[in-house]
Amino acid sequence: MQVPRIESDLGISTYASKTKGIGGGIKRSIDDFIVEETLVDGSTAQTGKKSSNKVLSASLKKQRYLLCKLIKRNWDMFIAIKTVAKELGLNQTHIRFAGIKDAKALTAQYITIDQGSIEAILPLSFKDIKLYPLGYIREHLSAYYLLGNTFTININEIGESKTEIKKKVNTIVGELEELGGIPNYYGHQRFGTKRPITHLVGKAIIEGKFEKAIMMYLSKYSASEHPSSRQARKDLYESQNFVKSLKNFPKQLRFERSILSHLVKKPTDFVGAFERLPFKLQALFVQAYQSYLFNVFLSERLNMGFSLNKAAIGDYVVNVERTGLPMVHMGRLVKSEKLKAINDLIKLGKLRVALPLVGIRQKFSSGLIGDMQKKIFENEQIKPETFRVPEITEISGKGGLRAIVTPLNDYDLTRISSSPNNSRENQLSLHFMLLRGSYATIFLREIIKSTDPITAGF
Repeated sequence: MQVPRIESDLGISTYASKTKGIGGGIKRSIDDFIVEETLVDGSTAQTGKKSSNKVLSASLKKQRYLLCKLIKRNWDMFIAIKTVAKELGLNQTHIRFAGIKDAKALTAQYITIDQGSIEAILPLSFKDIKLYPLGYIREHLSAYYLLGNTFTININEIGESKTEIKKKVNTIVGELEELGGIPNYYGHQRFGTKRPITHLVGKAIIEGKFEKAIMMYLSKYSASEHPSSRQARKDLYESQNFVKSLKNFPKQLRFERSILSHLVKKPTDFVGAFERLPFKLQALFVQAYQSYLFNVFLSERLNMGFSLNKAAIGDYVVNVERTGLPMVHMGRLVKSEKLKAINDLIKLGKLRVALPLVGIRQKFSSGLIGDMQKKIFENEQIKPETFRVPEITEISGKGGLRAIVTPLNDYDLTRISSSPNNSRENQLSLHFMLLRGSYATIFLREIIKSTDPITAGF
């Protein structure tokens, strides 16, 4: 089956399942995409009001970090954090979280606020943001505490019969389970579906081309974005006039306006302009380019005929914790004399194959897999050391390992019903849990197999 151009541009150039998709679209309303975070201690942030004050041993005894449950509806993660910080009179770096959640969705997660207090939180009220203080803990949240996310998702506008939908979905899920799970691609939102440029900006940054990176971020427009945003970007591209663009850029493009404000004062300071972005977003651009390369590696590995759940000589493998999380900091290369033993452990679920996020501290695989990766780097005209960013060393791409498959946990085909808006179409409701770092949209693309991911809501 042919993959849409926009996905192949993100390095996702194949499907793992062979059965044709059901079609349809996601995110037709905010409540069609619900994400609830689960921490390693088993605590789940639910979208309802009920919360436990025992999360990560939270107590009412005052400690440095205030733990809260954050529920947001249709908010970009970084903008939501910035808004909360501003209301509290804090720098946004004082608010930490375990994972970034989807923007066009109803999401529930935990955050910690440095030196926050329950008394300061209780009176706060934002449109489509709710904050519930749970107690105090000794350490701030980070990805280390995140187990994964539970998703409740509706797929709408399906033209197939209910019988055919059930048959196809069950077959696709069965095919994926035989492979050990879902191919662990980085999903569409890692790069921006409507304007997929994050990885391109990241490449310009590691090449030291900050002017190119900034102008691409500000002025590269897409037919799929809001007309006012598209026109503002187009005008900047043609005029290169920062003063005029600051007046014309829509208010909702907050990060772009922050960069423009800096460039109005210092028109040639593109590094300084880039540093106006939140630090995590700065780092995300470099990481997005590494993510793109990982996707290319994984697609090419599959196209070469290698399996998701079977190691080859030269592959990396990683151990699996009892929680199911891969121990990506403890990878080892597979040698011929250990191949059978390693594949036996993969069958038992104790190991997983991994691919490198190549960077200044992470080398290529070896063997045929490694040769393929080196060829891709040659085509990209980069080297592992290119990921060192001397202008902002903190965002340099150190690299690491990522499992190539992720399990589909707690899966349930909840119901198939008539579409609420069109009796000739059907709606599919799914419930499942994915481990941290894995994307629901990668599972959904296997189910839907859309010819146009943008109109399908990805």
